[in-house]
Amino acid sequence: MKGRAQTTVSCELQLRLVVSSGSSVPVPAELRYETSDPYAVHATFHTGESESVDWVFARDLLADGLRHAAGAGDVRVWPIRRRGQDLVCIALSSPEGHALLEAPARMLQSFLDRTNAVVRPGTEHRYFDIDVELAQLLADRTD
Repeated sequence: MKGRAQTTVSCELQLRLVVSSGSSVPVPAELRYETSDPYAVHATFHTGESESVDWVFARDLLADGLRHAAGAGDVRVWPIRRRGQDLVCIALSSPEGHALLEAPARMLQSFLDRTNAVVRPGTEHRYFDIDVELAQLLADRTD
């Protein structure tokens, strides 16, 4: 991202954690997109008073999941329609457990539209400074 100021796009939204068929609980969440990490969306799920869980996944995965089932492994995303509302399911898996979240499709689309206005899809490489990334990787290996 040589010579460019870093820009952050964020969105706070209310997700639903599906706990059983037909039952769910609200989960406040924040999505962040930073031009310093142009391929990724950073998600923070607030799970308690002062507890949160952070995930990072591809912006393209979220965009694809608005239209059709996408992803494999740890993060999968797909659209559904329930009770007349367009939703996006986000399934997260880790060694610690699994979660199925539902998000309002309109809010995700609005967030992605704002990220696309900052970094047009397909131009992410222009914001990615490979020299900085390699230096950080090499520094991490020597620590």
